[in-house]
Amino acid sequence: MGDFNLALVIVAVVVSVLVLLVSVYLLVNYQHPDDANQAYFPKLVVVFGLTVAVLSILMLPADVANRQACRKAVYNGACNLTLPMRTLWLVVYIVDAVLVFLVIPFAMFYYEGDQDKSVGKRLKTALIWVVASAVVCGLVLGILYGLVGKVDFTVRHLSSSVETFPNSFSGFSSGQPCISSLPRQCAASTASANSLTTWTMRATFPEYVVALTTIVGSVLFTIFGGVGIACLPLGLIFSFVRRPKAVITRSQYIKEATELGKKARELKKAAEALHQEERSGNKGRKWRKNVKAVEKELLLLEDDMKALEEMYPQGEQAEATWAFTVLGYIGKLIFGVVGLIISIAWVAHIIIYLLIDPPLSSFLNEVFIKLDGVWGLLGTAAFAFFCFYLLIAVIAGEMMLGLKLVFITIHPMKWGGTLMNSFLFNVGLILLCSISVIQFCATAFAYYAQATAAQEIFGHTLQSLRGIKYLYKYNVFQYGFVALAILTLFYYAIFGWRKRKPTGRFQLSN
Repeated sequence: MGDFNLALVIVAVVVSVLVLLVSVYLLVNYQHPDDANQAYFPKLVVVFGLTVAVLSILMLPADVANRQACRKAVYNGACNLTLPMRTLWLVVYIVDAVLVFLVIPFAMFYYEGDQDKSVGKRLKTALIWVVASAVVCGLVLGILYGLVGKVDFTVRHLSSSVETFPNSFSGFSSGQPCISSLPRQCAASTASANSLTTWTMRATFPEYVVALTTIVGSVLFTIFGGVGIACLPLGLIFSFVRRPKAVITRSQYIKEATELGKKARELKKAAEALHQEERSGNKGRKWRKNVKAVEKELLLLEDDMKALEEMYPQGEQAEATWAFTVLGYIGKLIFGVVGLIISIAWVAHIIIYLLIDPPLSSFLNEVFIKLDGVWGLLGTAAFAFFCFYLLIAVIAGEMMLGLKLVFITIHPMKWGGTLMNSFLFNVGLILLCSISVIQFCATAFAYYAQATAAQEIFGHTLQSLRGIKYLYKYNVFQYGFVALAILTLFYYAIFGWRKRKPTGRFQLSN
């Protein structure tokens, strides 16, 4: 029906508003109390970035639904109400790149600036860093686009002679597909190898920016996603295995709390010493190393405090608190088992459909198509869920590895305790990896997402770009993804069930 096209537009608007509201909800509940009623610009960037990241994931299922919108149109103008997906893809990902490489770094530099300086000086410092980064990125992009910003399509040149339209086609067969009996190459199945040629055209600059951003994101996606696809479910399962089995006694609680108090005082002294060094301008390599060490120990201390509170619940409803703790670990076990099934399905699909040539089966593509046969949007919803799960796996892998990128350290997200610099970093990482998640899903589910605008951009153009196409031709990212998933599985099988040992007394490097 033509009304379905109008409904698709309405759903897109409603979902966008809901995503915006959810982003605001996450900001309000995750932000640190120290950031309440301040840091409004970083908060605006966080909300906008989360909204763009989530919408970019939802756009691929919307692209699939948009492709089917005109199949049952009852009047010619019905297709005019469908979404201009190609334009939307380019707009979203250009905005994504601007946020990741310009806006978020500016917000982080400003937020992390010396609080003793005036607002003007902090803005000036942040602007200098961002302008310098923009100039470097612009030069690199311009040079690369001028030199290798072309698309090489492999095509087959076919030809045949021309004759008067015949009265009968009985003379044609698979052995004689051409009109004339002279040697011709008019059928791809019988054409010789020398009929292959390369058709070169220059890619548009927005597409090239998206492509290079995807490459950067694909490296991170391969590392974080490969680790996260295994550690996300296994981490939940082994969290249940390492759960506290019973409530400890009061004397044990006092002993453990005393040790944690000593550790907290050591960290406070270390933090004060580092703050004094910062104010004196002594911010060298040793200072940065000590800051990261303090941050790491502080996170471990918070984990120990949380574990201690779980083992000795206090208050008038201590028994109810313990019951909710037990139920929480049971929930982790259930979600871990379900997640493990989804992770196995993902890895199996990658091997069966992407790494084996020709594919053994279209696997999950067929599942989504059959679900669409049951109900129109059921397959699309399942498709969106698998894409979202992959993005969550990337975040889980990031949290596990704690990988350091250039001068930025990964910051964990904590409910009611996340500072804006941590929020900004994680939003930037989600934005950067979301491009690669979409590209990966468009490739992995190429059969289900065929003839979509996403496949045109991420399937044909991206995988034919000069210099970049070989990474996709030889499935470099897919092999790395599966290899890291298997290594992470072995890691959890060997070390996952063990509890973390105390780190001992904390000391700064001299």
